[in-house]
Amino acid sequence: MRATATVVLAALAMLGLSAMDASAVEKGMGDKGEALLRENCSRCHAIGEEGASPHKEAPPFRTLSSHYPIEDLAESLAEGIVSGHPDMPIFVFSPTDVEAIIEYLQSVQVEQRKEPRR
Repeated sequence: MRATATVVLAALAMLGLSAMDASAVEKGMGDKGEALLRENCSRCHAIGEEGASPHKEAPPFRTLSSHYPIEDLAESLAEGIVSGHPDMPIFVFSPTDVEAIIEYLQSVQVEQRKEPRR
């Protein structure tokens, strides 16, 4: 009887996990992307929805989509971002990290913010 209850509880837990809201999964990826960018990029770039970049030549990440589609960064993130200036180190991220970074970058783009209608 006790083993059956354990199996039932385990099955219910699995159902609960599989029914997890997709936005919760996306938020988790976005949080991971933000943490990666904070750790690796915030020394020079503004990584959030506001604020200036600490390095005046480094563009705020929220404006990247005004230059090119954010998805186009995936290959560079996976193979190693190489910049035209000597201050920027080369970064290479795993496929999961790239997905998380892209998810976060898309969430902070200025163009994605919608102003309330009046």
